[in-house]
Amino acid sequence: MSKYDHILAKSSKYGTTTLLSHINSVAFFAQVAAQYAGLNVEIARLGGLLHDIGKASSLFQKTVQGIRPNPLDMNFRHEIASIFFLKIVDKAFWPQIIDMIIAHHKSILKDRRELGILDLDCLYEDKVFEYHAKDFELWKENALGILEEAGLTIIPVSTKDAQIAYQYTLEYCKQKGKGWSVWKGLLVGADHIASATGDFKHKVPELFAKPDVGFYNRQHELYPLSLIDSDRQKVHTFVKAPTGAGKTDFLLKRCQGRIFYTLPFQASINAMYERIKKDLNDCVEDIRLLHSISRLSIEGGKVEEKVIQDKFGASIKILTPHQLASIVFGVKGYEAILFDLKGCDIILDEIHTYSDIVQSIVLKIVEILKNVGCRIHIGTATMPSALENDILKILDREQTQYVQLPDNILDTFNRHIVHKTFSFDSLIPVIEKAISNQQKILIVCNRVANAQSVYEKIDGLFIDIPKMLIHSRFKRSDRNSRETALKEVYNKMSDACVVVSTQVVEVSLDISFDMMITETAPIDALIQRFGRINRKRDFSTVGKYKPVYVIAPPETEKDAKPYSRHTLQQSFNVLPDGELLRESLLQSLIDDVYPVINRIDIDLDAVFVDSRWRLTELRHLPKSALLEKLDIDAVVCITESDRDIYPYINYGQQVLMEIPVNYNSVRWKNLEQLSTGTHPFIVPDKAYSDEKGLDFTKTDIENYDVSYQIL
Repeated sequence: MSKYDHILAKSSKYGTTTLLSHINSVAFFAQVAAQYAGLNVEIARLGGLLHDIGKASSLFQKTVQGIRPNPLDMNFRHEIASIFFLKIVDKAFWPQIIDMIIAHHKSILKDRRELGILDLDCLYEDKVFEYHAKDFELWKENALGILEEAGLTIIPVSTKDAQIAYQYTLEYCKQKGKGWSVWKGLLVGADHIASATGDFKHKVPELFAKPDVGFYNRQHELYPLSLIDSDRQKVHTFVKAPTGAGKTDFLLKRCQGRIFYTLPFQASINAMYERIKKDLNDCVEDIRLLHSISRLSIEGGKVEEKVIQDKFGASIKILTPHQLASIVFGVKGYEAILFDLKGCDIILDEIHTYSDIVQSIVLKIVEILKNVGCRIHIGTATMPSALENDILKILDREQTQYVQLPDNILDTFNRHIVHKTFSFDSLIPVIEKAISNQQKILIVCNRVANAQSVYEKIDGLFIDIPKMLIHSRFKRSDRNSRETALKEVYNKMSDACVVVSTQVVEVSLDISFDMMITETAPIDALIQRFGRINRKRDFSTVGKYKPVYVIAPPETEKDAKPYSRHTLQQSFNVLPDGELLRESLLQSLIDDVYPVINRIDIDLDAVFVDSRWRLTELRHLPKSALLEKLDIDAVVCITESDRDIYPYINYGQQVLMEIPVNYNSVRWKNLEQLSTGTHPFIVPDKAYSDEKGLDFTKTDIENYDVSYQIL
């Protein structure tokens, strides 16, 4: 017990945490991070202890106790009050400690609510110090006592000393140059994990531990990349090889430090997480999966993803590039992500499978990662040569181990006979025959609505055949169970079955079906889809071919979405018809469709251009217009029957109820939106089924159940 246990770090509604325990926890994690990064551990400790000490102010403690401040008063910022105690540390450390304190919540300037130190100085001038120093001579004793219990040697600090520290900080912030602060990144990361773990700090895995990936040095003659040695003289990697050639193993064995592995889709990162976890279970403790449904509950005495999955220090983290995009646009928290990434190995798998805008963002990410000393490893089965040249220019070909397989090896990966057709209905007899031959059929559509329509047709025609629909518009609990069923049930069936899907099956999903029917997609995406057919590679399958049926593109640009109709038509045109698709010719087909890459210029929005930072240190941008326009599942819906319980359950339970959707799909619907959790939109129960997911055509007002409405 401490005599200062009544001084709290946060309101009791967030869980009672004493200020002493919080700053001690942050200081602990800050020292761990500094040790890893080769920074001064003592400075990290001091910054961790001082970063929130301004919360000892009577103004802050009244707020914690629920006493609302006068709305006409200036906003109290505990970061500014924390600066008052700089005198008790060596002045040589002040710049680094200021970096750790003054902007760990707010940008120093042009913050969203204009609450940074330079914002407040512009609005209130000398009154900023006067307000934050209210009753300082009284509450400073609590602050100094807490710091003394935390292990600091205390000297007297007067109001004049506090004012000197404030003025020093103000001038220091005004003179900041362009760049990003590694010290701010360290503190923000330490603060996040300390706040998340609380009493579970001792159960956190060893942070920043280098993973042992020696397992991936395994060799097998069926996987030609496994027979190629890693060239340790080369910093970066570029591997071009077919699905099943051992690309993942090669990329992982090239890694020398902590690893970030990026893939395009939730299903693919789920599958990669399970694969790596299984491979390295005995030798790597801290493998994390980063997306919303990976926040699992605490089980078996271990702190699971719910607590640390998005925090710094993982040995291996598996994620999508969207979760790294903040480093391109300098939005809140980007320094902590940069600190975590700095000097690590980054695997970018199939980066060309994104939209034009995301592709441009990913290439900008590559530039930034190289700038902060990362080793970058890129794997592809289907990249246009024009894009490849852009990437190698960024990486520097001389510093990159470039690997591609010769034509005679590529020909051993031939496995698909392509058939072109002009309608789904014309393939009904083909499906009937495949079912009678006990084959597994995968049907892939470009849009959720199309997949739902095709599934209804299949369900009506083949009543007794096992079948499943999988896409992104299911409740997360249902989506999880469907991904598991796809891999563990349908993938392993020896009898006939039909799975209808969208693009969620395209990349790195380890399933192998007997026949595919697919709508035309861009040629690179099509080849990825084909990789789910006849995927299993052993001595009995080499030289054996299975059919893929490609349906011609629609007639209009609107019906071609989310793709360009021109690209779809070009992709359809270059495919063979009734013939073997030869791996050795794929590059020429891809380059015929993509002779040039029309990259979107994002330099006006990016904070890193021409190898230089454009944003001032200790600043972040309040938002990014480009990020908000990305065609990703940025918002969520819940059904009306879940509406009443949603606000009263824990975060993990809320996540499982949610249906991820694109903002553009709901913005014109005038749907009710809750103000709790992740602010879900409410859709009618009639618009959702466990079998087909969310149907946006049924979200009009007449579909709501009046019994859920308050009249």
